[in-house]
Amino acid sequence: MPHRSSPSQESVSSAGSSTLNLSTNSPPYSFLTMFARSSILSVLRSAISVGYMRIEDRDQTFCFGNDKTAGVVVHMRVLNGRFWTRIFSSGDLGFSEAYMIGEVEIENLKSIMDLWLDNQSTVASVSSLYSRLLAAFSGLRNAFFGQTRSRARLNVIASYDQSNELFKAFLSKEMMYSCALWGDEEGGVRGDLLGKGSSPLDLEAAQMRKIHHVLRTARVKPGDRLLEFGTGWGALAIEAAASYGCEVDTLTLSLEQKTLAEERIKARGLVGRVRVHLMDYRDIPAEFEHQFDAFVSIEMLEHVGSKYYKKYFELVDFALKPTTSTAVVTCTTFPEGRYTGYQADDFMRRYMWPNSCLPSATVLIDAAYAASSGRFTLEAVENHAPHYPRTLRTWDQRLKANLSQEVMAQQYPALRDRATYASFLRKWEYLFAYAGAGFAKGYITCHMLTFVRASDVTVPCD
Repeated sequence: MPHRSSPSQESVSSAGSSTLNLSTNSPPYSFLTMFARSSILSVLRSAISVGYMRIEDRDQTFCFGNDKTAGVVVHMRVLNGRFWTRIFSSGDLGFSEAYMIGEVEIENLKSIMDLWLDNQSTVASVSSLYSRLLAAFSGLRNAFFGQTRSRARLNVIASYDQSNELFKAFLSKEMMYSCALWGDEEGGVRGDLLGKGSSPLDLEAAQMRKIHHVLRTARVKPGDRLLEFGTGWGALAIEAAASYGCEVDTLTLSLEQKTLAEERIKARGLVGRVRVHLMDYRDIPAEFEHQFDAFVSIEMLEHVGSKYYKKYFELVDFALKPTTSTAVVTCTTFPEGRYTGYQADDFMRRYMWPNSCLPSATVLIDAAYAASSGRFTLEAVENHAPHYPRTLRTWDQRLKANLSQEVMAQQYPALRDRATYASFLRKWEYLFAYAGAGFAKGYITCHMLTFVRASDVTVPCD
């Protein structure tokens, strides 16, 4: 239950904590703000059953849950009344906007994510009917229109076509923008929290382990042709050519990525063995038919959209040889019970990867089977979700340590403004905490799926 203090008094909650009046000379909130706040607080009365939340506003402090019981403890301070109206009209998307803009302060950003997930069944009702209607509309739009070619290009400009300097600040040396695989050498998935695996190059080792795991699973060998959807900055393609003797064709929609990838390919002496195509995967040429021994795609399927899963796997089937070929895809996914093809705007889809859509593992498996008319069979399923929180924590630490406002402002002059740059940093901080909590709590997962031809035997057994 919430507890609040009235002006000029202190009250003690049933949990034994104090709530203090925050006296201020600011003008009173408008009727709309007070209505929004009252509505949200009303929901929180029954929503917070696990953990404890303390919200300090300009005139009162509100406490929910019990700080003496199990669960996280969240302390928030509202700095602007628009915080309430944002959440009332846009739910968790509004909350992310309020945080980025600086309308609310939170002692520990991860704690609010954990609290939300621990109480998600009831906290979800914070959204008003109006915001739920908006959510339904955006979900229908994303499902039915999906990633058209023009939208795909616009979305890439919004998310990936940013300065390479930004990603150099927090990614590993080879610039893998995906889940690393942490081994015993780095202390495992919680090594950083337990004081183990503190080498500055732990992320590099974990990402290289991921690359080699994918390539070994794809069964590539010298002389094989490898097709990749989603180049990134060329790390996997370069390693496939340099260490496994493959010839690689890799596709990207990002000019920034293509430019840097080709520079790195040239530096490794791999020109002609790794070809980077600025191309939508739906535009692969006719001469690709049945030319490839293996296919890989690392966390690109999130951007395909439910409308195009079948088309995606049709093209993989088209490009791979009819026998002795392998497809390996990794993708952030929803658990089956949470998946829907109608996914509304949230922080990720609005500010990081517009119109993205997380599939479930089952949806992808069904699409692969249907698209290939049974020519693909599922070889293996792996869940890498436990490895993602540490990856995100490491990115967060590196970004804060390495990113330069001056360097970023050279490409984005608006970032010379201190407040704008602070909001930019909070966007990335929010991403790392938001996604990290989702993986840690099982709200989202990260699967690696391996498909082989139906007639293939991958391990001799007689």
